[in-house]
Amino acid sequence: MEKIWVNSGDSHYMEPPDFWQQALPPKLAERMPRSVKDPDERWETVYVDGQTLRRPIPLIARRRDADGLTMVERNMTRAPGVTDLKERIKDQDNEGVWGEIIYPSLGMWNTIIKDPVLVREAVKGSNAWCASELQGFSPRFIAPAQVSMLSVDDAVAEVERAAGIGLKAVFMPSTPPEGIDDLHEESWDPLWSAIEDAGMVVTFHIGGSSEDISPYRGRGGAIMNWVAAAYGGQKAVYKLVASGVLDRHPGIKVLVSEGGASWVPFLGDRMNEAYRQLGMFVKPKLSLTPKEILYRQVYASFQHDESAVQALTGMGYQNVMWGSDYPHVEGTFGHTQETLHELFDGVPDDVRRRVTIGSFLDLFPQVGEPPVESAAA
Repeated sequence: MEKIWVNSGDSHYMEPPDFWQQALPPKLAERMPRSVKDPDERWETVYVDGQTLRRPIPLIARRRDADGLTMVERNMTRAPGVTDLKERIKDQDNEGVWGEIIYPSLGMWNTIIKDPVLVREAVKGSNAWCASELQGFSPRFIAPAQVSMLSVDDAVAEVERAAGIGLKAVFMPSTPPEGIDDLHEESWDPLWSAIEDAGMVVTFHIGGSSEDISPYRGRGGAIMNWVAAAYGGQKAVYKLVASGVLDRHPGIKVLVSEGGASWVPFLGDRMNEAYRQLGMFVKPKLSLTPKEILYRQVYASFQHDESAVQALTGMGYQNVMWGSDYPHVEGTFGHTQETLHELFDGVPDDVRRRVTIGSFLDLFPQVGEPPVESAAA
């Protein structure tokens, strides 16, 4: 079978157990997120700077196989590169993945910290670690910087600092913490200017805000939660377009990871209709239609969606990007090549290249080309 080489617009790393001890002074490290599971593994307690959150552990993570491993543990055992970067390169070479943007795990909890000083120091330490340990390990790795969402001034300062140490993207929650202005509000304008000046990519990952995390219980909950998780990225995008943020900052590119791609043309049509039919109420006026701005500046990654390639071929949306979601259960690790052939066999070469290689290189050209686009597996 021909091996298809790809870049991944979505993957993850697991910070080492002593991550915060490496990144922060002891007094701050002890206040950072940590998780403790109940003995029966039905619930876990997450401790974050004096806050205690209880949440059920999914059955998939509790049920053990004959070797005594849960499905989640089995997946991580199959993907040793989630914690070992040398093994990660081996995993990705076997899978045919060249460049990848690598999102945090523990860092996802930073958005619920309420102390602006702690958040400021936490993202500073985390970003320094990402620059040295992840991007410093391989030019194939893109590690997005985190910023404080409790202070615009701190966020601007961290963008400038992160760019100075070589980080190429900014990872933000799709919704700021409670009590903080939303992303389309004027107070955030200095941040967008700083991001554009630094030439950094804005990234949103589904489930990256507290409001996106498992709102449903009971019948159908697993499917409903998975669908609902994608909405945060879509909301963030239509806020940035409708408010004129992207129009005023045409140099900013936005990546929404793991949320599919066919929503972008739909959202463009919906926004165009409002812009045209309700024009007397629309402020600000834009230099292009909302759909044109979406198509110009917004990128979207998917892993299995059959409709994603058709968003390019049938709806003209060029910024479709594939992503592996390594090493998560819902990702493609272990069957990446099978998935890629299901998606791209029979697809024109220029379309395949655009989705698997080209869109990623628009955002992160420094990663460079795979050694070959395809070779014998």
